[in-house]
This record gives sequence, structure tokens and C-alpha cells, in this order.
Amino acid sequence: MRMQGRLLLLVLLAAACGASTGPAAQQAQASSAAHRLACTRAAGTDVTGLGSSEGTFGPQQCSQHPRTPPEMGSAAEDVERTLWIVRFTSYRMIADHEASLTEVLESLTLNATAAERGSGSGGSGCSRSADGNGSGDGTGECAAQQPWQWVHRRNKAAAHPTDFGLLSFVPDAAEAVKAQLLRSPVVKDMHVDRRLTRALMWETGSTDPLQGDAAGKGEATDQGDAAAGPTPTANFHHNEDEDFVRRRPGRLQTRPTEGLHGEGMAQLNMTERRRLLGDKHSVTGAFQAERLWEKGFRGAGVKMGVFDTGIRDDHPHVKNIKERSNWTHEPTLEDGLGHGSFVAGVIASGDNDCPGFAPDVELYTFRVFTNDQVSYTSWFLDAFNYAIATGMNIVNLSIGGPDYLDIPFVEKVWEVTSNGIIMVSAIGNDGPLYGTLNNPADQSDVIGIGGIDYQDNIAGFSSRGMSTWELPFGSGRAKPDVVAYGKDVMGSRIEGGCRSLSGTSVASPVVAGAVCLLASTVPEAHRWEVLNPASMKQALVEGAVRVPEETASMFVQGQGKLDLLASQAILATYLPRASVVPAHLNLTDCPHAWPYCRQPLYAKAMPTIFNATVLNGMGLTGEFQKAPVFTPSDDGGKLLNVQFEYSEQLWPWSGFLALFIRVEEAGSQFRGRATGEITFTIVSPPALGERKKRTSQVSMGLTVDIIPTPKREMRVLWDQFHSLRYPPGYLPRDSLEVRSDILDWHGDHPATNYHDMYDALRDGGYFLEILGSPLSCFDATQYGAVLIADPEEEFYPEEVAKLAADVAEKGLGLVVFAEWFNVDVQSKMRFFDDNTRSWWTPVTGGANVPALNELLEPFGAALGDMVLEGQLPALGGDTPWYASGANIVKWPAGGWLHSAVLTDKASEGVARDTGLVGGATSNADGLLGLAQHGLGRVAVYGDSGCLDSSHQRSPCYNMLQTLLRYAAQGTQDKSLHTEATFQAAAVGADIKQLPKRPAGPGLKEFSNVLSGPLRCHSNTPPQFHNLKGGNWKPHRGRDVAEQQKGKAVDITLSADSVAVLDGSEAAAPEPAKETVDHIAGGAGELIDAAAADPHASVAPGVMSAIGANAVRPVVEGDGKQEQKAGATKSQKQQVGGLFLINPKDTADTDTRNSSAAKTAAAKITAAGGSVTEATAESGDAATAKAIETAADVMSTASNGSHAEADGTVAGGGIPDIGGGGGSVKGQDGDKRGQGASGDPMASWQWLLLLGGGVAAVLLYQVGRRRRRQRRTPNGDGDRGRRRTQLPVRQSP
Repeated sequence: MRMQGRLLLLVLLAAACGASTGPAAQQAQASSAAHRLACTRAAGTDVTGLGSSEGTFGPQQCSQHPRTPPEMGSAAEDVERTLWIVRFTSYRMIADHEASLTEVLESLTLNATAAERGSGSGGSGCSRSADGNGSGDGTGECAAQQPWQWVHRRNKAAAHPTDFGLLSFVPDAAEAVKAQLLRSPVVKDMHVDRRLTRALMWETGSTDPLQGDAAGKGEATDQGDAAAGPTPTANFHHNEDEDFVRRRPGRLQTRPTEGLHGEGMAQLNMTERRRLLGDKHSVTGAFQAERLWEKGFRGAGVKMGVFDTGIRDDHPHVKNIKERSNWTHEPTLEDGLGHGSFVAGVIASGDNDCPGFAPDVELYTFRVFTNDQVSYTSWFLDAFNYAIATGMNIVNLSIGGPDYLDIPFVEKVWEVTSNGIIMVSAIGNDGPLYGTLNNPADQSDVIGIGGIDYQDNIAGFSSRGMSTWELPFGSGRAKPDVVAYGKDVMGSRIEGGCRSLSGTSVASPVVAGAVCLLASTVPEAHRWEVLNPASMKQALVEGAVRVPEETASMFVQGQGKLDLLASQAILATYLPRASVVPAHLNLTDCPHAWPYCRQPLYAKAMPTIFNATVLNGMGLTGEFQKAPVFTPSDDGGKLLNVQFEYSEQLWPWSGFLALFIRVEEAGSQFRGRATGEITFTIVSPPALGERKKRTSQVSMGLTVDIIPTPKREMRVLWDQFHSLRYPPGYLPRDSLEVRSDILDWHGDHPATNYHDMYDALRDGGYFLEILGSPLSCFDATQYGAVLIADPEEEFYPEEVAKLAADVAEKGLGLVVFAEWFNVDVQSKMRFFDDNTRSWWTPVTGGANVPALNELLEPFGAALGDMVLEGQLPALGGDTPWYASGANIVKWPAGGWLHSAVLTDKASEGVARDTGLVGGATSNADGLLGLAQHGLGRVAVYGDSGCLDSSHQRSPCYNMLQTLLRYAAQGTQDKSLHTEATFQAAAVGADIKQLPKRPAGPGLKEFSNVLSGPLRCHSNTPPQFHNLKGGNWKPHRGRDVAEQQKGKAVDITLSADSVAVLDGSEAAAPEPAKETVDHIAGGAGELIDAAAADPHASVAPGVMSAIGANAVRPVVEGDGKQEQKAGATKSQKQQVGGLFLINPKDTADTDTRNSSAAKTAAAKITAAGGSVTEATAESGDAATAKAIETAADVMSTASNGSHAEADGTVAGGGIPDIGGGGGSVKGQDGDKRGQGASGDPMASWQWLLLLGGGVAAVLLYQVGRRRRRQRRTPNGDGDRGRRRTQLPVRQSP
């Protein structure tokens, strides 16, 4: 009966999860970390075999992988060396899928090249073999003779329905085949069959597991693969001194298991060896497993699947091996490495010297890794499908990685757990670095395991949290779930006998074995009605005991150390229910609540965001009955404003609950404890045989400390929004010295790799708040300084303008820690990726210097593209090491600029001889600059490595605080503000060229800025939640300006109040159409301004404004236009969506005294718009005057009157662009007005997009838009509504 239920659920999930069309799948994709298994991407070509049944291996595979590396950037050749996973929308037998695809592709016409090869029009099957070589089925070079090939997978999964197939096809037919397939209704999508490997540490005496022989052996591959691609130590250019990629990308793999080869105790001291040998039951004894054994519980009746390297059939320690299966290309079921035997022994060994937790468990081994630790996604997919079909109860994966691009793997993990299978997985061996959680262990539906030693100290190798995929909009989750002994654990050898290993891949089977034992304690009659991934996790986390170590926060130890007996007691009385982790959120509890416990809450601050996990033991799916409620328990609690975002649907077995905690303004002087309780109800469908829905009330206590709002100068705002990370893009490491870790993937967050900096600032009395939205979304008067470190993201032009104004006019300090950027170095960091069979090139440098230079331009500062390295003298209390930092090439007069002669790791670039301190003959490059700008101050340092704990050579936290004192308070330090470093004249004023973005798509796929409009999310103060910007991309105006040079301009007001400028033809050109698309997609609904519309009378005035901008005339009282001398002085082309308010006339430069302008500005600001003052000098006075006229029209429309504005503009061209005359075609509309209640300016907002030849005007009703706002994952409407996830942008 249970098997039938599993198969039925499997088929249902093919549509709901596999096809990603059902609501459960959609919500899970939005609310769960979309990670994939990525132990490592290894060198060499794909191992072309596929999984085999026990004792049965199919014919050899066609040779579809040429033995020469592909040409760089050759997509066709990449395809030739790749197998493709074709996923279907339903489960069917493999022969039926093959027949369907054959029918879909039989009409495909081959191109000339394929025809010359003698290819046919069909695609006969091609078997994937045991050795990956030869010409299977006597077809010879079949992949080279057919446009496509169906790859037969001869393994045990072939006897069951499947949801995917494997295809290979020749490059000439690749695009045609893919296009034809994706048009078919039976095909869901296509993905590369990724190659995965797992590196292991061999005992060579090396102290660095990723250096030397240890790394080389750990990444060994078949001899047949070696010639297919770059080896782990291959150089990608000719200059050995500039070898920036000496090995495979470090973060495309997980770190190794310690002690796998050689003598198991070779690295232990004599005392430890004697202790371990003397205590034969070290792991099981430490968790008191014998207490449960004595009661007769030994894992009987539980089906345990071990996904590893296999085990010998007659292993002397493991007696209850029910089935072994092989899914690799190697024709064996045996374990040739030892890892699979060790893991199986920890779980199920009956040997007295190294016993397992559940010796009577029914063991099933899935050999998914070869002896060289190589695997493929398709092997896992087949193995997972077979685990579901055969009814596994628990599976262990001692594997993991940070890369979540392998969507087929990710969704299959969801499907596994959705079938009630409890998955236990290692959290990763990337400690002690923070932000290094591995997947799938960091998913909410998987039990993630960290490691400790026998003294209950967190193991140095155990990966630390928080999770980072929620950044920048949300906050990471607390993981691992629990920790267990993972250092010097005793387990089984391949042939028998015992050995010790270390790693979270060891701690994972410790917990998996404990879970098997715990499952056997639940009466078999209702065991699997009670047990599921959520209920077992509830028992583990609620029974766990905290590790007392000083640094063991919830992001390090999760909920604590496994307590086997406490968890068993919970299961003994368990009834299906929902719960939240943690059960009580005490943000004053250090160290467990670090970093929250280090900084009390106060009024007028960014919200404190905490991301809790909701576990639903009642069923696979569930939902919040209504929004959670916070009830204060004391006077302090009454000052808290707690808002929520949460999963629209809990699936599979879990969801999230995000808390946004603020202190009301009334509490700005309060000091004390604040407590309260959060309550909510989870509802799930009735179980089999039940009629009523299941409900569970959940409560979570909340405790925080509140203090009076600190002084402005002690408050620092951390810019999180402009930090990007791997994955999905190739974001390179910040320090080129670090060869073992090529990717920037730790999150760049104060709770991850900047955690030491955070502690140093708190020790110094500073308060650090996090901004996960653009720089337009905060009140500058509340902060002493903004701190920007290692930014990879682009900047909206609105951000640039606002930050410049905040510094100059509001006295805000700006402190920037940059990073290297050099296009030539980036090209040399290119590498061949075996997973995708393509070349990877960094999408930016260590930081996005071209974007950063645009941010710094208003301050007269700029960075170059040198990659400098070396020791610096004492600066601000530190002597930092400059690790691959940028040089400062421009600095304003009156500032201080520190310089040094360092090694330049880049040999090519721009501005190599400019910006040198001391003149062009000097070799000293600028590194640290300080300058006054208006009321505020700016400090720029070219390297962030001294703040980043991950690969830090020397910290610079004292220097950081010195810079903050200067930026926020104007305090000058005698070591920084010296006569020798003072610059009386501007440095680099004559610079002609700055670093440019590399050609190609660059950040487009991964950038939040380039993929959508500016908006302030719920992670900002409430007054900014409705602030949005135009849906347009930075620098587009400049690009369009170039395209429009010398062209005439026509302006037409359309029925949708969208005006487009066309340079040569009546129809809108492509850039104008793109502008309209941006507006429609991001700024909201387009309002019709037809003659019957009461606001049609506004149109001519607005059109006059556009016309005024186009020709820059001076507006006369009678509406006629003429070009006046001097009007274009100091003109600057406006790019962006700003509202322009003008003084009474062009001669009046005191715009602040214009009451009409001030009134209009106030109304626009109240409606959520931004205001830029325009003077005669700015060149925008005429434009602003016309817009003010339009504003008057809008204001008077409410009482039926109308101030007519002529829509005709004569002559002129676009300033700074040139070009002939133009005309404006206006729409009359109803000149009398229709009347309206209230003040239209309070409810209507109009946006002017100016782009040097492309302009658009949008009228939309703010009130209506607020009411109609959709509940999107990134939406910011009424708080408390349901969300599919934290505000997080899903990766492509």
C-alpha cells in the first residue's frame, strides 16, 4: 500500500514539481534555496558512461566526445562534447519517451555539414557504456553520423517510469534539435548533464588540503579524460608570472574528507590514538546509543540508502545489505576508495570495535561516484528516481557544494523529500570561513549536519552560515540544523577492520545512523504516518543541546549537538504538528544569537531582519491560516513594530517566516528589555482517512534589548545591495594571491566573511545597519557614513545623484573600500568548465570599478585598473597588506592622497601613467584618499581584503574606524592628514580614459540594477517602501544620444501618455520602443489621456516640457519659443527620470525663493517623486519652467479651469548632440477640464524620462497602483501579506 502511494506521488510530482507548473512547485522554487549538488567541477571531458544495474552492463557507447579541447567561445563545439538532459512534463516508460522524441524530431532537416557526414534524418539509440569508449551497437562513430542520438541508460531505473532522457547531437544540428524539442508540449526543458567530482584529502603530510600533491590526487581523473580539457594545474595563458588560474576553480568543489588514505590514525598524536583505540564505542558511546539497543531498538524495519562509492557484498561489518546498485560507468559494485564502506559502517556496522548506530537497518547502497570520485547529474537523477520507486525511508549524502545551477538536481531533491524520504547531508568542509554552507544541506527540507570534536568544540573544517542565497534583499537562515561528532570518528575499512576519518561527510552518517535508530523506536504500525522530513527534523533540533563554545552561534552550530535520547523522548509522544525554528528568538542571548546579540535595537533604524524556518510535520503541504500576530508582553514590547513575510505555501514540509523588527519612534529614548510572542496557525490537508484539515497553532517568543537612538556620527550604513556573489555568475575572488579559491561566494555580509569587521566596529562603539535596497532608500540625516566594500553591482543614476547630494548638502560621510578591476586580467582568469563544456570569463573584476567610478565622479575621484600588491606603511593605526587592490587615478584638489610603490600584477590596461602622485615621472600610485565635499567627506581605499576575513593577510579595522571618524565627524588623524599627502591641485585632472566595462553581456544576467527598475524593498524604513524609479538602464541615455546624433526629432503624444522621440521615421525607433517597454514593465499601468479624460488637458503642458528639453529654449509668457544667447552655458545632458522644478524665469537663479516651485516640489515629493532644482547655469531652466506650467495645469484641473500650454516648439536641436530642427505634435484634449475632487498632485505622479533623443512621459495614479499592487516575491505592499519567499531575486 505504501509503495503504491509513493508511485502515485511520484507521478503527481512530475507535473507539480518536475514541470514546475503546480502551485506547490512554484512556491517551493520561490521559498527554498535553489541549490544543486556541486562537490566539484573537475578537469577533463565528460565520463560518458551511465549507471548500470547490479551485474548487468549495456553495450558500449558511441564515441561522441572528440579528444581535442574546443575552441574558445565555440558554442557548437561545446555542444558536441556534451550530453543533454531532456526533462519531460510527465513520467512515462523510457521507451515511450524515446518514441515521443523520435516523432518530434523525425521531420528535422539536416544542415549541409551534417549531410556531408552522412547523417540520417532520424536518431537511433546510442547506449551509454561501462567504459565510455568504443562504438556501441556496431554503429561506429554514431554521434558523428546522426543529427541526434538517444542515449540508452541501462540500469535498474529503466524498469520504472522516468521524467527525463539523455540526448547527444552533432554541432551542426544542435540549435535545430533544441528548438524543435522545446516546441514540443511533452518537453519541459533541457540542461547540460553536469559532471561532478568529490575531492578527498590523502595523507601526504600536506597542511593545506588544496595545495600540492593532496589536491592533485584528490582530483585525479581517468586517463581517457585527460586530453579532453585543461587539467587542474593547466595554465590558460603563456606568462607563468601572471598565472591567475593555476587549478580548477576552488569553489566548484567541496573540501576533502581528512585521513581517507594511508593509516587512519597517521595524523593523530599518541594520546589520541590510545584514547580512540581504548574506547571502542567512541561515537555510539558518546551518544549513548547502547541505551536504545538495550531496549531492542537497532534500526530494524528501516530502509536506508547510502549514496556514495559502494561497498563489498560480503563486508564483515555490515550484515544486512539488501541491495547494491551501480549508477556509474565503472563495471563494478565494489568500493575501491573506502569512503562508501566507512559511511555504511558508521550507520550499520555490527563490529564491536567500530559499531554503527543501527546494525539491523536494511542497507541499500547507491554507487553514484566512481573510484576517482566522478559523477554526473543524470546518475543522481536515475538513482533518486530508483530510491523513490523502491521506497527508501532515509538517504545520506556526504557531499555538497555552493553551486545551485544544476536545476534538475535541485528539483529532484525536492521530489525525494516530497515522497517522505528523510535526507541527511553534510554542511561542508569549508570552515572556519563564514558564509560557506553547502547544498543540499542548506535547504529547509534537508537535515544539514555540521561537525564537532570530542571536546564539543566546533570542528575547524565545519562550514559556517548564514545562508547567502537570500541576499541582498533578505537575511540568511540559521544552518546547520544540528552538529555531531565528525573529527577522528571510527568506522569500517574496505575489507574489514577500523579506521578514523574527519569531516562533515563523517558527521553526516553519524546523524543518518542516529535517525535510522530513532525511526526504529516508533511503532511500526504507524511509523511512517508519523515520520517524515519535518517531524524528524523537529525531534532533532528540539532535542539538541547547545555547544558552549564562545563563537558557536546559531550560524555555526545550528540548534546544537545531537542528543539521541532527548530526540527519542520527543518521538515517543509525538503528534503531527507545525513548529518554528528557533522556538524562542532571544536576540540578547550571546553567543548563540550572534550577530544580533551584539547590537541592541533603536528607533529610526533599518529593520532587524530574522529568517526563521517553519516545519510542518502535519503534511507535505500547508499554509498560514492568516498573517502572524505579535503580542507584546511588557512596556518595551509595546514599542516594537514587528512585521512579517512568509511562504505562500509550505512545500516540501517547510517554509520561511521573515521578521522585520523595528522600534517605534516613541521609543527613541527608551532603554530596557522588550518581550512579546509571535503566534500563527498552520493548516494542512487532511491525512488519508481524515475529513478535516489539520491545524496547528505555533508560538515563538521574542526578546530584544532597546536603547536610545545613538548619535548620528556613530551610525554606519552598510551597503549590501551592491554586493554580488557566485553563483550564478563567475564573480572572481578579490585577492589574486589566493589560488585555491577562485570565486567570490561567501556573501560579503557582516554576518559572513565580514564578521570580524562587524565585531571590531561594535567594539569601537559603532552601530552597523544593513541596507539591502538601492542608495536612494535611506534618510541620510540619520547616519554618519555609508560604508561600501567590494561592490560588484551597477548603480542606478538616481543613486549616484542622491548620494552626491547627501554628502554635499546633508553632511553624510562616504567610505569606500574598492577592489581590483582589469579587463586583461579577467581574460586571463578564463577557464574551461567541464560541467557546461564552455569557457568561463569573469563578468567583472574583484569590484565593478567602472560603475564605482560613476558613483565617485561627483566627488572628483576615480580608480584605475592596476592590480597592486604589497606592504603598506602605517595608516590610521594599522599596517595593512595591499592584496590585489586598485589604484586611485583622480583625486580632488584640497584633499589628501596617500601613495606607495607596489607591484602591479596587471601588465596591460588604461591610464597607466596618469594619477601618479608626484607627477608622471613618479612610480607611486594613489591608494588612500580623503577629501571634503560640501558639508560631507569622502574616503576611498583601493582594497577590501583587509576587511574580509576569508583570506585576510592583515586586518585594517583601526584604519577603518579612523576613516569613519573623519567621514562622519571631520576628525583628522595626524597619520593620514599630513602636509606631504595634501594635494593643492587636483590629481589626474587631465586623464582621458578610465577603465571600461568589458565587451559582451557582462553583468546583465545577474544584476538587479540592469534587470529591473529602482525600488525600495521592505528591508528599508516604511517611508521609502513606495519609492520607485523609472524602468530604464544606466547609461542607456548616453548610448541613445550617440545613435541620435545629427537626426531630427519628432515628438508625438500617444493615447497612453507615452511620448517617443523619433529621429528619422514616423514609427518609434527601437530605443524608444524599449523605453516604452521599460515604463510598462516597471513603472506601472499606462493611463489613457484621450480627449474624454479629465487629465488630457495636462498633456500639452507636459509635451511643451519635453519639447523644451529637446531644444533647450527659453520659455516666454506667450508660449512662443526662441533660442536665447547664453541659455546653453554649462549645459549637461540629463539622463534619468528626475522631476525638474524651475524658478520664475531663467534669470532668477534663487530657485528656493520661488513659492510655486516649492509648492510643486513638495507635492511631487509627497507623491513619491524626486526633485532636482534647475538653474540657468544648469541648462535645464527652460525645461523646468515648462514642467512647472504642466504642474499648474494639473493642479487647476481639479476645479475645472485650465491654463493652456502650446504644444508647438520651433527649431533647434538637442544640445550636446547636434542635429537639425524638430517639431512637437501635441494633443489638444479637453481644454476646459472635467473637474476632479481633491488635489490631483497628491494622487497623481508624472515621470519624465530624458535620454538624449529618447523621452517618455508617464501619468499613473499612485493611489490606484497601490491598491492594485500584486503580491510578488519582491513586492512591498501591505506588510503581513503572504509571500512566496523573502525579498530575494532568484538566480537565472
